[in-house]
Amino acid sequence: MRVIIPAAGKGTRLSKSPEAPPKAMYRLCGRPLLEIVLEQTDFIAPEETYIVVGYKKEEVMAYFGDRYHYVEQREQLGTGHAVMQCAEAFRGYTGTVLVTFGDMPLFRRECMKAMCEYHEAKRADCTLLTAVNPAFTMWARVLRNANGRFQRIVEGKDCTPEQAKIPELEAGVLAFRSEALFELLPQLGTNNIQHEYYLTEIPEMMACRGMTVETFQTDDPDDPRGVNTPDDVPICESILKKRLV
Repeated sequence: MRVIIPAAGKGTRLSKSPEAPPKAMYRLCGRPLLEIVLEQTDFIAPEETYIVVGYKKEEVMAYFGDRYHYVEQREQLGTGHAVMQCAEAFRGYTGTVLVTFGDMPLFRRECMKAMCEYHEAKRADCTLLTAVNPAFTMWARVLRNANGRFQRIVEGKDCTPEQAKIPELEAGVLAFRSEALFELLPQLGTNNIQHEYYLTEIPEMMACRGMTVETFQTDDPDDPRGVNTPDDVPICESILKKRLV
């Protein structure tokens, strides 16, 4: 099993100062965000861990050393684009790949591990983590067909008023059969409000091709919280401290 962690962002909404660290190195409870994420994915070996770096990449690589693989994303063109940068490194790999993000430190190790085990037991092409939290009004929604099977994901900014009422959220962690993922990534487009390559379009593409797409719901509605603005920092710190207690 392998894991890809996109962590190339600037963190502009956290700070506009040129002296500010890259987003993955912002501190939460005194530790870099990415360090917390790596701790939660440590059921996957460091030599199977691929960190996508970009802005001030040297700072990230110097801190975490040579235990991990690093892949550069020179332009930040979306989550799908970040994962695309790993294509060459994954050539010939046929196993499971977990994708989680360097600015989302609240996903719990036991939840992600259980999701990956479920993914492999189901022999799925993709399994996505879902959550229910009414406070997350701008999160991506999971759309299902009449039979209750996964149909597609609609990003929060692209939701219609009716879609925004759907309670099931796409939480932001996905597991894929590697070959299927990298076969479909080049077919992504940018026909969305952000004009970016969305990784969340891949499960829809798989479902349309008759591939197996499963969902796995977290039992903690706070898991999908990320750190994007200064206001997010104390909220996430409070949750982490409560979990430690």
